[in-house]
Amino acid sequence: MTRPSLILVWLLPALALVMPAQAQTIAELFAAHRQASGGVAAPAEVALTFGYAGQDLSGQVSLRYDNASGAFREEAVLPPTREGHGYDGELAWQTDLSGVSFPQQGGDRPALAVNAAYRLANAWWRPDFGGAQVELLGRDADGVHLRVTPHGGKAFDAWFDPRSHLQTRLSEPRGFQLADVRYRDYRQVQGLMLPHTVVTEQGGDTYTLSLQAAELHARQPAEAYALPRERPRDWRLDSADGRTTLPMRLLNNHIYVDVKVNGAGPFPFLLDTGGHDILTPATAKALGLRTVGAASSGGGGEQTVTSGYTPIDSLQIGQAHIDRQTMIVLEFAPREIEGLQVGGMLGLSTLQRFVVEIDYGAGTVTLIDPARFEPARAGTALPFVFYDHMPLLPGSIDGIPARFTLDTGSRSDITLTTPFVQRHDLRQRLPDGADMLSGWGAGGPVTSRRVRLHSLALGGFDSADVVADLVDQRKGFFSDPNLDGNIGSGWLKRFVVSFDYGRQTLYLRPLAQPDADVGSVDRSGMWINLGDAGYRVMAVVPEGPAAKAGLREGDVVTSMDGAGQAPSNLSEARRQLRILPAGTALKINYLRDGKPGSTTLVLRDLLPTRAR
Repeated sequence: MTRPSLILVWLLPALALVMPAQAQTIAELFAAHRQASGGVAAPAEVALTFGYAGQDLSGQVSLRYDNASGAFREEAVLPPTREGHGYDGELAWQTDLSGVSFPQQGGDRPALAVNAAYRLANAWWRPDFGGAQVELLGRDADGVHLRVTPHGGKAFDAWFDPRSHLQTRLSEPRGFQLADVRYRDYRQVQGLMLPHTVVTEQGGDTYTLSLQAAELHARQPAEAYALPRERPRDWRLDSADGRTTLPMRLLNNHIYVDVKVNGAGPFPFLLDTGGHDILTPATAKALGLRTVGAASSGGGGEQTVTSGYTPIDSLQIGQAHIDRQTMIVLEFAPREIEGLQVGGMLGLSTLQRFVVEIDYGAGTVTLIDPARFEPARAGTALPFVFYDHMPLLPGSIDGIPARFTLDTGSRSDITLTTPFVQRHDLRQRLPDGADMLSGWGAGGPVTSRRVRLHSLALGGFDSADVVADLVDQRKGFFSDPNLDGNIGSGWLKRFVVSFDYGRQTLYLRPLAQPDADVGSVDRSGMWINLGDAGYRVMAVVPEGPAAKAGLREGDVVTSMDGAGQAPSNLSEARRQLRILPAGTALKINYLRDGKPGSTTLVLRDLLPTRAR
């Protein structure tokens, strides 16, 4: 689950305004911009304070930066939230809602930090444009349009007013979203010519910054902008051995553990390395918690949903306790999709505090004090970097090098992103597949072409006959060009898996006997969700078994195999349709527009098994 970043470091500090003649070439434009800005100021730290309004939140954003190098440190305090970002010239970092700071070395985060530093330092004034490639794209209503690609950064578009030569607009791809920033109302403050109103649109949200103060300080060392090393001590483990083990339920390849919130519950929480710490609206309502804010969030599908925030006093996970947290409030897994009322999610903030071991074979989750974790017993170590809130590490599929995020919130073996699928022509390279609804995330349903890979390699482990989802999305997480695939529990459940976020290391220990449905694919050719009277058919594969049995989208399955009732829960019903052998004939009773019907559905393999 992803949400927009609050990174706001795009400002272009400038000195007193002069009005030179209209610029013509790129070099002349930047010379005019420099002259309009009063030239190059002496090296100093610039400190800016803004009022923030947007997403039904208000507060302050502070930005400190070195006007020579562009190194920066930013903090947004938008009660009840508090987040930050920074870059010391070498390492980009961010601070999450819970106060933990961690490096950003994956995806486009390093490049975005380079871009921000380039603009803050006005590096385009230098004779070689600061090492950047700059293209003149023409003029439009926003002014002179340039495309700038800093060395080590990524392309962004900038517009300059042809009369004042001050910047009017910035457009920059950030992850799978596009940020569009408008600069208005330039005025002089403390010798700086700065926009007093800045409006940003990103990911379905619009927020406005209003400049409140600007100061010049003595130049600071690079360490002033470095990753903060202090870590919050707001957690404890009430156990002598520094660990607590909980039973887990693996439903729909999702991991659920019981969690108490403010002493109430327990509530079933999804353990999701691709997510944040979240309460569902039902849990927030049951606890009488007030939700603040309305931000846009997204996930596997192409839709966006609205999330808010609420402070809580405590989380209890077995004998582990975390105090005084800000939780996101989001409906990420409605009851009809998961088959149960989900209480919330344990994501980044929890995983930052403990080493988390997931034993898919024993059906347990163990939270471990990082100081007492024994890596030698955990299995093979695989270092990773963070891309925003997610672990990212290298691997390959069918011999093609790739970058994978690790996501226990995904039910699939692996989902390959649209840019990667297109770049390697995978739909033609792997023609023996089936188009089907393959998942359902915070962003809605995910439809993909399911295929079998010859191999998925990760850190010395090479799995054969892995099921891959080839998506074709233009929006949402799977449209992101900065990663190639997302590995889910469908593949991870071959192992005992340990996540050590503090040391940025994943540990894998193969299971002697993995679950029976490892590598399995639905053999019915339909996707079912929970309905009022049974299981509602949400999608049917053309010419698949369900379609040949006459089932349609909207039908409600009331029993399978003539048992008089549907399987005991949604997860078990979906599992049966994966693991029952091809050729199994199921008698299906169903309702269509309230009228009963029956048919026989004969399961069959929709994907071939791949030989090495």
